[in-house]
Amino acid sequence: MATYMSCFNVKFLFLVLVSMIIIEVSMAGGEGSLTKEQCPAACDYRCSATQYRKACLLYCNKCCDKCLCVPSGTYGHKEECPCYNNWKTQEGKPKCP
Repeated sequence: MATYMSCFNVKFLFLVLVSMIIIEVSMAGGEGSLTKEQCPAACDYRCSATQYRKACLLYCNKCCDKCLCVPSGTYGHKEECPCYNNWKTQEGKPKCP
């Protein structure tokens, strides 16, 4: 009986570990979640709602090339990408749109 419970515990822990890994991979999306090839499409969407599209695309692509991340949506959500969020201009203003 004790061996059965021990075997059950090991299998249960293994199942929990595998589940955690699957959830983490499926919810990936932070720093380094993009490749440089994915940056133009991500920035195209990010800048789709602005009237300053050309400037937005320029800086978004620079930021994505460096951080390999673009926040979700067309505005805000910068906490998803700390590198993107924390990169500042010389004046201390946000560099990334």
